[in-house]
Amino acid sequence: MIPAEKIIVALDTQNSDQLNQLLKSLSGEKIWVKIGMEVFYSLGSDVIFKAKDLGFKVFLDLKLHDIPNTVAQSLKSLSRLPIDMVNVHAAGGKEMMERSFEALNNLPKRPLLIAVTQLTSTTENQMNHDQRIQGSIETSVTHYAKLAQESHLDGVVSSALEVTAIKNLLGKNFLTVTPGIRPTGNDLNDQKRVTTPLQALNLGTDYMVIGRPITQSPDPKQALMSILQGN
Repeated sequence: MIPAEKIIVALDTQNSDQLNQLLKSLSGEKIWVKIGMEVFYSLGSDVIFKAKDLGFKVFLDLKLHDIPNTVAQSLKSLSRLPIDMVNVHAAGGKEMMERSFEALNNLPKRPLLIAVTQLTSTTENQMNHDQRIQGSIETSVTHYAKLAQESHLDGVVSSALEVTAIKNLLGKNFLTVTPGIRPTGNDLNDQKRVTTPLQALNLGTDYMVIGRPITQSPDPKQALMSILQGN
């Protein structure tokens, strides 16, 4: 069995009716929902309030990446929304992450702040060639994760394949949020570094992000329940 609290369902749609139907169908379970750029930019912040009204915890996934002051001021604005987790890009550097933490740190109840390391759609070859970052994906991910911890962030986004290395280096309390989760038999789509939900659980991830295997299922609630049962 997989605890519902570890599941973050990625809500990726530009259709308000479809989103409302999906939220209602998944309500009643103690899962998180991820509101990413596609939803936030097309449907606005009302989506967050709808999700909270239905009892979901909200991960606002905008992957902020800019000069330190711009990111800090943006986070101050976003913190007025009822969000439980928000993220920045670790590639923005240590000063940017430190300023991000400072922007949220004095709130009465601040959201978890995490940093994106390497996207789960990125292969090692792409990282070496396109980003001009040499070495292994794991080395890059753990480097970014260490910078994030030094900047007082709560955790990072990585693939589940890097969770063991992150936990060994930075401790079990440093959070890992892992996209690229695909139940057996599902299409990989644009994901490259993937695991099944049970593999991610066994690797020690804190939260697993699952989108299309649930949201594009004819019965999203049944798809979620099947994942929770370890299928």
